[in-house]
Amino acid sequence: MENIVQPKPYKISEVRHETDLEYTFRFDTDIKVNHGQFLMLSIPKIGEVPISVSDQGDGWLEFTIRKVGKVTNVIFEKVAGDVMFLRGPYGNGWPMDKFQGKHLIVIAGGTGVSPVRSTLNFCARNEGFVKDVSLICGFKGCNCILFKSDLEKWQNNFKHTWLCLDNEDKEGFCRGFVTNYIKELPLNEYEDNYEIIVVGPPVMMKYVGLELIKNGFSEEKIWMSFERKMSCGVGKCGHCRIDEYYVCTDGPVFPYKIAKNLVD
Repeated sequence: MENIVQPKPYKISEVRHETDLEYTFRFDTDIKVNHGQFLMLSIPKIGEVPISVSDQGDGWLEFTIRKVGKVTNVIFEKVAGDVMFLRGPYGNGWPMDKFQGKHLIVIAGGTGVSPVRSTLNFCARNEGFVKDVSLICGFKGCNCILFKSDLEKWQNNFKHTWLCLDNEDKEGFCRGFVTNYIKELPLNEYEDNYEIIVVGPPVMMKYVGLELIKNGFSEEKIWMSFERKMSCGVGKCGHCRIDEYYVCTDGPVFPYKIAKNLVD
């Protein structure tokens, strides 16, 4: 019987510097992952961290990691050819079966773009899976912009795209928070045949949810992904528990009717 918490070694095939604090690591692996799931990445004698898959393909997975502490500091020293340890995947991903054939609305902020990037790229690569995509994507400033080549591709492929910077001006970007542009979404065009993904910092997700409801969108069609410091990944340690929910097993993707009440 396979040990679901046993890490295994995998080789890094590529490292891309997205910003000064965010790198994307591609691993050679045949691990099969549902969009929105996460894995535990570890370095022996240093520690491990939960990271959502930011893209995937035949024989590879990518993780976009922010440098925030002891483990990620060491991960950022790794280069192509080095080996790290992975275990997983864990958690519930996006309900892709619900998205198929519908208008998909994605609202993401900052590093919250990472957990939904593989879904956006899947939609871009598989024309017709969804009717169309409306994307509102925000970053704090010019130095925080992730996935620049993907952003350009999404602008070209998706029906509606708003790229935002909180407090800076840049060609091709709107100025302001993602919540400012929810009123621009053409609700009547979706004809009640839509689903919504929201990912970002907790405070951003809170106000995006409220703004969506204010503008007539149904809470039954909203899905959110929670970023937590998962430890075991299998619902045993209680480290990621919020009320009666374990983010590692009940999430990280939750329907809004649950997500709106998840407060630490």
